[in-house]
Amino acid sequence: MKFQVNRDVFSEAVSFAVKLLPQRTTLPILSGVLLETTDSVLTLSSFDYEVSAQTEVAAEIEESGRVLVSGRLLAEIASRLPNAPVVFSTEESRITVSCGSAHFTLLSMPVEEYPTLPQIAASSGSLPAEAFANAVAQVAVAASRDDVTPVITGVQLEVSKTSLSLVATDRYRVAVREIEWAAGDSIDEPVTALVPARTLTEIGKTFGHSGTISIAITSTDDRELIAFQADKRTVTSLLIKGNFPPVKRLFPETVDNYAVMNTAELIEATRRVSLVLEREAALRFSFSIDGLTLEAIGSEQAQASETIDAFLTGGDTVVSLKPQFLLDGLGAVHSEFVRISFTKTDNPNKPGPVLITSQSSKDQAGADNYKYLLQPNLLLR
Repeated sequence: MKFQVNRDVFSEAVSFAVKLLPQRTTLPILSGVLLETTDSVLTLSSFDYEVSAQTEVAAEIEESGRVLVSGRLLAEIASRLPNAPVVFSTEESRITVSCGSAHFTLLSMPVEEYPTLPQIAASSGSLPAEAFANAVAQVAVAASRDDVTPVITGVQLEVSKTSLSLVATDRYRVAVREIEWAAGDSIDEPVTALVPARTLTEIGKTFGHSGTISIAITSTDDRELIAFQADKRTVTSLLIKGNFPPVKRLFPETVDNYAVMNTAELIEATRRVSLVLEREAALRFSFSIDGLTLEAIGSEQAQASETIDAFLTGGDTVVSLKPQFLLDGLGAVHSEFVRISFTKTDNPNKPGPVLITSQSSKDQAGADNYKYLLQPNLLLR
């Protein structure tokens, strides 16, 4: 095998191929990146049975072949090569990477032991990559990071003929975002796919500037997976097995009691006042006709409070919220103003969840279908 390729193109391709591989793997063979050449195309692939990545780049192929090499090491080398064409060649079990005056010799891994990459079904649909990346960033933050309950460490994708909905929860909050998409012929009825949030977040970042992204959901007897494709790059991920909780029904149809604030002002005030809090403590938010007052009782040595403008509709309300959870929701509201709505419970002394949505202006609700529901009373433990 021997080929020549542009340094920047090669470095970016290797980085993409190994990005989703775990830092440590039980089988050393799965830490490798597979390089294959045919005609004028170089294909780089990685696969650890959970996630796979594959990309194609143009190269000058002198001798075709396939070879397996340590992915992390090749990525480190590729990112530090001088500004010159990369010449990659193999001889028996030795790999030579030359670029300008830099030369590296690596040992190849047994390519015959490498697993076959998963087959991808026909596209389930496509949508603008930037819109998808934004939706993932808004929702994935609410997914659980506790592997004890794997089903809520994922983001549930719900697809229909006209829309793609993303839902995530960690029991304390729920985030939902719905976006339009063009469904493929394979979508006759609504389909769901529970994707690991960590993987989906990386996919959103990777494909965010790729124009259009195509999504394929595959279900066979032995595995269920999802594939994302754009710009000659493909990522697949096994789906999480289990039933995602029906959290969408927690969202109220309408709420009469709410406050509208400047998003940036609320974020900065929350960050300032929470400085005195001990870990896991909640902030007290008092909404009245005079505005919003934030209070933190940190310890005997430190307390803090601040008042900002708020436009209240309905009665005065007091809730206690975990500041980081609130900031996660506010950071996903891509509008100048934010609406915080106060839901009711059967117990008048027990506040219901607060609903965070975007607000185009003081009087006009946002149009992005983003909703973030945060439970206050569970945070007072």
